[in-house]
Order: sequence, then C-alpha cells, then structure tokens
Amino acid sequence: MESTPGARCFGDGDPLYERYHDEEWGVPVHGDRALYERMSLEAFQSGLAWITVLRKREGFRAAFADFDPAVVAEYDESDVHRLMSDAGIIRNRAKILATIANARALLALQRDGRSLDTIFWSHATPVADRVPPATYADVPAVTPASTALAKELKKAGFRFVGPTTAYAAMQACGLVDDHLATCPVVLART
Repeated sequence: MESTPGARCFGDGDPLYERYHDEEWGVPVHGDRALYERMSLEAFQSGLAWITVLRKREGFRAAFADFDPAVVAEYDESDVHRLMSDAGIIRNRAKILATIANARALLALQRDGRSLDTIFWSHATPVADRVPPATYADVPAVTPASTALAKELKKAGFRFVGPTTAYAAMQACGLVDDHLATCPVVLART
C-alpha cells in the first residue's frame, strides 16, 4: 500500500489522531515514568486499533494514577476489580495485571540502580542511519532490536512486552523513525 504524497502515515481525518501523529509519534521520549506510560498504553493497544487507546488515554491516566509507578505498584485485587469496572479504559484483566506488575518491575529496576530509559534507548536506531520507508509494506512489525528490547525487559520482570509491542513502543517513543517518505513530517525535514 502506497502513501499519497503529503498525507500523514496515519490519522488523516481525525483531529485527535492527526495531533498525535504530528506532535508525538516518533518524537523522542525520555524518563522512566513517561516510558512506563507509553509501554503500558502499547500493551493495552495489542490487538486493537491505536485510536481506541488514544481516545481512552485520559481515562488510563486517571485509572493508573497518571502512571506513577510507586502508586500503581501498590495496587491490589480491589484495584484490579475497580479497573475491570472502569469504562474509561480497556478492561482486559491480563493487561491490567501486567501494568501493575510492570510498575513493580520498574521500581525494582530503579532500586538496582538501573533505568527504563537506559534500557529503551540502548536499543535505538539512529534516525540518520535509516532511509524513510516508501510504503507500509516497508515498515517491519518486529526487528532484531525490538526482539532484544523485549528480551531484556522480560528478564527484568516486565510483562506483555513481546517483540511486536516493543517495536510499537520504539516507533511511538522515537527510538526508530518509521514516518513514510511521503509524510509531511519527513517532507518538512528536507
């Protein structure tokens, strides 16, 4: 599938989606809390359209204490029950449990003197080293870097972070640049 010159990679026609594409997707994200939020949202997106998560983003932030890992790590079964009843988020028990477990894994990582930021960015692909993809067919779902990131995160105790979810997080957080060659974001750079 080819992209129309000047058309966004995705999101044309929906102001929320357009804003996300233009202002956030592919922009470098740093900081453990910010990366924890993005990783959590990507896990909730698994199997769904990203716009579904984007429309519920504020609900997720409210439900998960603005993704404060110290707060979320303390969630218990009553919180899981509350979250399963919250129509403002995607109510998937496995994903909710993973988000809580990942907050605990993040805190353990920090106690060991490590950071999620360092782990994520050690797998980045420099933008200068990549030719913008011409079509969606040129955009991978998994790469060796996303496989390595997923493996490292799982070893650190994170859940729901397979290679495909890891790659989606890498795209969203600017570790790779998969804007199509015909995208206004790429055209503005030239």
